[in-house]
Amino acid sequence: MKIIVIYNSQTGFTKRYAEWIAEEAGTDCLALSAAKKKDLTAYEAIIFGSWACAGSISKISWFKGNIDKWVGKKLIAFCVGASPIDNPEVKVALKQIFNESERKKVKTFYCPGGLKFEKMSVISKLMMKLFIKMLKAKKDKTEKEQEMINMISSSYDSSDKKYIEPILKCLKE
Repeated sequence: MKIIVIYNSQTGFTKRYAEWIAEEAGTDCLALSAAKKKDLTAYEAIIFGSWACAGSISKISWFKGNIDKWVGKKLIAFCVGASPIDNPEVKVALKQIFNESERKKVKTFYCPGGLKFEKMSVISKLMMKLFIKMLKAKKDKTEKEQEMINMISSSYDSSDKKYIEPILKCLKE
C-alpha cells in the first residue's frame, strides 16, 4: 500500500510523530506546505497530523476540504497536544473535529507531545501565559487544576514512540 504522512508542526512534536510513523510504515513524509503542491492520487492511505489548538486541530480545514476527493483511500488524522493521553477532554475534542459523515471516513488519534515555549509563536506563547495566569488566579483550585498549572508552567516533553502503535495498527487493518 502506498502511504503518505503529511504534517503541520509548530514546535516539533508533530513532525517527530510524523517521522516516526513514516519510518515504521516505510512511507513518504511531507510538511503540509510541500504536500499542498503534490498530487496525492497515487496514495492509497493519507495520514494527516497537526497540533491540537483550542479543541481542534491546526490546519484541519485543508484535510477536511479534501476528504470527498479521497474516496476509497484510508484516511487517518492525528493531533499532538500538551494533555496527557488519559485526559477525558481529548476524546471529546477529537469527536467534535469531524462530523458524523466524516468520522465514517476518517480514523482519529491523539499523541501526547508537550510544550516548547521557546519554539512557540508569540501569539501561542501569550495565550498559554494568559491561561496559566487565569488558572493561578482562580480561588479554590481543584487538585487537578493545580497539577495542570505545575505541568504547563514550563517546557516539557512527554512524546513517546509507543503512542504511534494504534495508528500503525489502523494502517494494517
